[in-house]
Amino acid sequence: MLTDTKTGIAKAPSRFRNPIGKYIVRRDSSCIGCGRCVELCPRKVFTKAGETMLRPRSHLCAGPECADSPEGCVSNCPAGALSVALDPNFLVLGDYRWTPDLILSNWYQAENGRLPGGELESRTGSSGGGFDRIRIAPPPAATGIEPSAVDLSLNLNRRKDGRPDLIIGLPVYGGGMSFGSISSNTMVARARCAAAHNTLTCTGEGGYPESLYPYDRHVITQVATGLFGVSEETIQRVRMVEFKYAQGAKPGLGGHLLGDKVTAAVARMRESVQGSALFSPFPFHSVYSIEDHKKHIDWIKQINPEAIVATKVSTPVDIGMVAVGSYYAGSHVIHLDGSYGGTGAAPEIAKKNIAMPIDYAINKTHRFLAEEGIREKITLIVSGGLRTAHDIFKAIALGADGVVLGTAEMVALECIRCGACESGRGCPRGIATTDPELAEQYGVEWAFQRLFNLYSSLADQLRNLLGGRGIERITDLVGRTDLLFHLDYDNER
Repeated sequence: MLTDTKTGIAKAPSRFRNPIGKYIVRRDSSCIGCGRCVELCPRKVFTKAGETMLRPRSHLCAGPECADSPEGCVSNCPAGALSVALDPNFLVLGDYRWTPDLILSNWYQAENGRLPGGELESRTGSSGGGFDRIRIAPPPAATGIEPSAVDLSLNLNRRKDGRPDLIIGLPVYGGGMSFGSISSNTMVARARCAAAHNTLTCTGEGGYPESLYPYDRHVITQVATGLFGVSEETIQRVRMVEFKYAQGAKPGLGGHLLGDKVTAAVARMRESVQGSALFSPFPFHSVYSIEDHKKHIDWIKQINPEAIVATKVSTPVDIGMVAVGSYYAGSHVIHLDGSYGGTGAAPEIAKKNIAMPIDYAINKTHRFLAEEGIREKITLIVSGGLRTAHDIFKAIALGADGVVLGTAEMVALECIRCGACESGRGCPRGIATTDPELAEQYGVEWAFQRLFNLYSSLADQLRNLLGGRGIERITDLVGRTDLLFHLDYDNER
């Protein structure tokens, strides 16, 4: 792996022999092996070994617009042996939110650390709602700011309560995914990526594996309702502790980990029984009021005087009051989790638009906190279906301070969105699995580089979006709804 010493980006190609691409290049038996296509193709789709033409690397193809152009391979094949069409695998990939284009765009960024060519839609999906109906207004004609001068750092501690500042290099960190829901290799790769980009990743509610100890300063440990793997020792290791009260995929249901994912190692970490399904309750049975919530936060602050505390909640209609209550209970960060994201292990009936969509919840909460006079004293972090740099920009412009990514990281590791996450041997690509055989489909080094490349690409895009609009700091974007327009209401644009 050849690494760029300045950026840290290194090419991390697909681990599969025949990667899925948008187009398939077919060569029929009339090919005369002249190699003309090898000379013409700028993307190196075609290769030749001696006198033998090798199988086209279709996933690199830019499509018919390039192939049929006057300089293209199809137009210039003397035998007329070449044709280009949409790959049937591409047509059945993903869903309306994670479209085939978005999945392939994510894969390209994870492999190369930059956006793909124009043949892939890398900004929005086709859900017909949410961020897919919001657009970023074009930049003004005035000269912008050099992207390299844009500051993306974010201080998560705004309470000024004597606890240390926690400054991350990007307004993005990794969401809670537990040991049990994903493999150890995936967890370590996420933590290593967080350290490399000076941001954070979250353990989820499955305990704190020893493999994460080298990355303590970049790990959030989660205290969830099941208290699986929670100890004073793990709370003392980190700079941020997150209480998870609910998640957008299944508010009111608690966590789920089915029995075939509870291996011996997972059971040991969670102090449970191998093979027995684990269900965390809803809610904390010791918390039925803001006063009870404060008691929990005070407990964490007493155990770890250096840590800041986040509260993760879903997005009910009274989310503004929930956020205000959390602030007065002592939270430094309020983390809103909306309905579009969520775990693949959630029951199907529970993960279909139950919580308030995050795009509504962000601005509602931002304005409510401002009206209460405490907006500048608490950090608002959001998650629930954010996929791209454009989504991140939109979320912050609506009123968030930063965002959490989860599914986007899994897609970077070549997740195909098959939805079999809940089964121990259900993940065909070895990502959301605890099965020892499947979990060894890839190593930490490859997974780390893919995640590092994705985050590098997202950061570059954010700098370009901000710099082009004359914004010097990511914190200056918060609440800038004037930089957005909605396709349903701003038709004049």
